[in-house]
Amino acid sequence: SQYSAVDTNPLSVYIMQPIWNKIIKIVPLWIAPNLLTFSGFVMILVNYFLISFYDWDYTASGTSPGLVPTWVWLFSAFTTFCAYALDSIDGKHARRTQSSTPLGELFDHGLDSWATSIFVLSFFSVCSRDNGKTGVSVYTMYIYLSIVLFNFMCSHWEKYNTGVLFLPWGYDISQVVLIAAYLLTGTVGVEVWQKPFLFGYYITDVLVILLIGFSLFLSFPQTLYNIHRAHLKKTLKNDSLYEGLLPLVSPLLLFVLLTIWVVLSPGNILAKQPRLFLWMVGVTFSNVICKVIICQMSSTRPELFHWFLFPLALVVYAAISGLLGWMEEVVLAVFTALVTAAHVHYGVCVGRQLSEHLNIYIFSLKKRVQE
Repeated sequence: SQYSAVDTNPLSVYIMQPIWNKIIKIVPLWIAPNLLTFSGFVMILVNYFLISFYDWDYTASGTSPGLVPTWVWLFSAFTTFCAYALDSIDGKHARRTQSSTPLGELFDHGLDSWATSIFVLSFFSVCSRDNGKTGVSVYTMYIYLSIVLFNFMCSHWEKYNTGVLFLPWGYDISQVVLIAAYLLTGTVGVEVWQKPFLFGYYITDVLVILLIGFSLFLSFPQTLYNIHRAHLKKTLKNDSLYEGLLPLVSPLLLFVLLTIWVVLSPGNILAKQPRLFLWMVGVTFSNVICKVIICQMSSTRPELFHWFLFPLALVVYAAISGLLGWMEEVVLAVFTALVTAAHVHYGVCVGRQLSEHLNIYIFSLKKRVQE
């Protein structure tokens, strides 16, 4: 299927695109576009693990400002900008080197589906978790992450139904806000997040309100409108309502199961291990969405229940029924390690299969020699 995307965001069209068009000229023509995509993702990961090292339980900024060195915040601003730039120029570079392929599209969106949660988890270290005075509660973090992932899911569900990816306005805005937030934290210190900003509201409150406002009143209605318009024009990919809604079943069940665990956990798992739990949420979500992206690209029908849901349901049942007892955190750690490994394995396998099928290398522009 021919890749088509529509970007109407003024920030992107008038400010960012001209910058990317200048940056792209520096990239040597022998570099494979997937290498750009992957480098950006690796930078996001390095940044995440660096912040995790200094602030494992999200308390550093709130309880002891200065625990995370200033250079880490400035490095975060740098890596976030680089990742944003690389993610924005990989497609342009593919067109420039005449190497646009379905593999590249899948590689880009698949890594984006994972990076989305990692951006959010890194940002939580800036605002820190609730310590009675300032900060964000771990439940707010969970809701915040869920809303961001819901937005990501919507744009791909929309593409599954319309065949066109309408790039969400939130993407460019969120990247610029993230970079600004890191720069602000690096130059002024984390204290800036702990003083009221406007009418007794903190900057974090303003960002949460903006995020929820953007999602529920801009992105989601826009998605429904685009699908409705395609329906009127008779350009919908799926005739039946059942097929149109099918990709939403697994992500919604995933959210329901995770929320049950958060709310009913006897050991209050989210408060005990916020970083592990939220990482697990991001990984499971990414794998579910990757399958939707592949179905949308190959015009196949997604399965009703993603296989992750079955082990997850077992773990959640064992946890909330008290069967796990003190082992709840251990089981979460093991489950998180397993789904992360399964997700990486899945990505490697799909990449290999596609590179063989399309007769191309993933990280090189050289053509494979036909056997």
